[in-house]
Amino acid sequence: MPHANNSFSSSRELLDFHQLSPCGPVDSDTDNNDASRACVFTGASAPAQDGQKMARWGQLCGWGALTPKAIQAFNTPRWVLFFLCVASFLQGMIINGFVNTVVTSIERRFELHSYQSGVIVSSYDIAACVCLAFVSYFGGTGHKPRWLGWGVLLMGLGSLVFALPHFTTPPYRVSLSQQAGMCGGNQTGLCRDSGNTGLSGYRYVFMLGQFLHGMGATPLYTLGVTYLDENVKSNYGPVYIGIFYTAAIVGPAVGYLLGGYFLNIYTETSLTTEMTPENPLWVGAWWIGFLVGGAAALLVAFPILGYPRQLPGHKTVRVSEAHQLKDGSHTTASDPQFGKSVKDMPRSVLLLLKNPTFLFLCLAGATEATLIGGMSTFGPKFLEAQFSLSASEAATWFGVMVVPAGGGGTFLGGYIVKRLNLRCRDIIRFCVVCGVVSLAAIFIFFINCPNVRMAGVNVPYTDLGPLYDQLHGAGNWSSWAPQSLNAECNAACGCGRELYNPVCGADGIMYYSPCHAGCSAVNLTSNTGRKVYSGCSCVAANATQDVGVVVAGKCSSACNHMLVFLIFCFVVMMFTFLCSIPALTATLRCVPDSQKSFSLGIQWILVRTLGGIPGPIAFGSMIDVSCLLWQDQCGDPGSCYLYQNSAMSRYMLIAGVIYKVLGTVFFLLASVLYQPPPESPQSPDPKIGDKKDLPVKDLPADRVIANPHAWL
Repeated sequence: MPHANNSFSSSRELLDFHQLSPCGPVDSDTDNNDASRACVFTGASAPAQDGQKMARWGQLCGWGALTPKAIQAFNTPRWVLFFLCVASFLQGMIINGFVNTVVTSIERRFELHSYQSGVIVSSYDIAACVCLAFVSYFGGTGHKPRWLGWGVLLMGLGSLVFALPHFTTPPYRVSLSQQAGMCGGNQTGLCRDSGNTGLSGYRYVFMLGQFLHGMGATPLYTLGVTYLDENVKSNYGPVYIGIFYTAAIVGPAVGYLLGGYFLNIYTETSLTTEMTPENPLWVGAWWIGFLVGGAAALLVAFPILGYPRQLPGHKTVRVSEAHQLKDGSHTTASDPQFGKSVKDMPRSVLLLLKNPTFLFLCLAGATEATLIGGMSTFGPKFLEAQFSLSASEAATWFGVMVVPAGGGGTFLGGYIVKRLNLRCRDIIRFCVVCGVVSLAAIFIFFINCPNVRMAGVNVPYTDLGPLYDQLHGAGNWSSWAPQSLNAECNAACGCGRELYNPVCGADGIMYYSPCHAGCSAVNLTSNTGRKVYSGCSCVAANATQDVGVVVAGKCSSACNHMLVFLIFCFVVMMFTFLCSIPALTATLRCVPDSQKSFSLGIQWILVRTLGGIPGPIAFGSMIDVSCLLWQDQCGDPGSCYLYQNSAMSRYMLIAGVIYKVLGTVFFLLASVLYQPPPESPQSPDPKIGDKKDLPVKDLPADRVIANPHAWL
């Protein structure tokens, strides 16, 4: 008796196919190879009625009744992957790239405090948490491409809403004297001229845009992942998902680069200004990226909306690796009617919560998300403080490290699972190994650089050199009480703290501003392109050469182990991302097929509430403890200007070790508690054990089963 086609996941599905097949039943007397060849060939030789048959199956690509033949060539898993990659790339570029890049600019433009901008950023995660359960539950049993397409449309609309305040507010104009910020200049004008213009109310528009971003992106990483997993071979699933997530990681890198480029353009593109991007009052064209990203999202949504519920072509046998509950309640999910009603949602949640492997994978994901979120948010700030870099230099170096580590690790993790044919338990053990390696590398935070000497902050204005060397050599200089920024040498200047414009003196000391260095004149730029200030009375008393001269910008750091630090940070990020796709694959395999989408929704809720939202807050709180100099916004505290490097390193190390240890332990517990089905095989794509049990019908005269996409 001939073997049944292994393209079908069950005998029931095979019978359904026989009833709808354009080539009718299979002849039991036909040779096996002839039968299989007779039922698979390309669309070039397909009968005319194939399109009608596929339309009956609902597998044509199109929009409603509009299903042109020309677009059916795109009705393949590879093209689905392409469009979903574009969508995830745009999501990463807009939310994790543009939003993070323009936070400082919109704070300055719309007079927002840091906590208000923090609420704007968090609105994305809040909206996602609210929608995740609903979208993953009903979308998991519904038409996934339509949920995905409408979600991308919503995300694009959110980007346009986010850019809206630029077009509804008066033009941004700043008139500032060249002498402001120097000794004898008008130091109080900044506060007197910055009256409340009522622009802070626009934060609600930004929050609305972020809510739309969060709602629109929710289906992408739940339904998008399961749609890919359901329409490719099981051993190719991790590779497809890895490529999908790699695009999401490359997106923020491009967002940072484009965002930085747009911020070098004045926000009022139709006006001219004498300000330069180095001016603390400069506001760049923060809104351009959101217009471009929003328009691109609207365009890519339409092809996604046209995909069918299930792609035509090859299907593979899937043997369940779902965790087996002791009470046998996991069999509830095998009921075909389970999950189609909202009444089943509590039972579905209970089944997932009773699955210890799923729970510990979620907890491990939360700890990893906390670490990634904290390091991604404050990594550039750490580099800036430790190695005395500018904000753009720190962001560039961090991006150079994170992009290959994140993108390469994500793709490589999916490829390793496919290449080694890892089963669920082996995948989790692989995650444990990755956790141990990254835990060992994170001890690089033991290393820290000495702080740059700053007058009035960590060293006094008088006798700077000998006193600093004495304290630093004794190892207790960090206990030095911060001095006043005002001293005898700048007492007549009337310096304020509203304008932070650090300068580096010829004495190797950094000053808060040219005014605090006692400078009375500004010259043309030096050969390095930076402004040079002269007549600086505070520098004259300490410098042995170039008396009374300072250069705009921070003093350079003598610390020379930045390359070693970046290499070890690369290892930490690489192995953290290396287990991301394997962990996601293990999550999909340890739950019943009917709960895949919903399980990802619940996992994302736990990851965001336990890791994504509180993670940056926890890291930020620990880093704030190490602040030496706070911003003064006309009497109100702002952000931190100068950190104590040793304390910052210590707190980053403590947080990193805690989260990596917890993540490794959670992965280990998930592996130990996992109970596979007794019939679970060791191969990724098993064949049916006894194919003689499957019914095979007679083959018609033409002996043809049409499959226009069999070449894929």
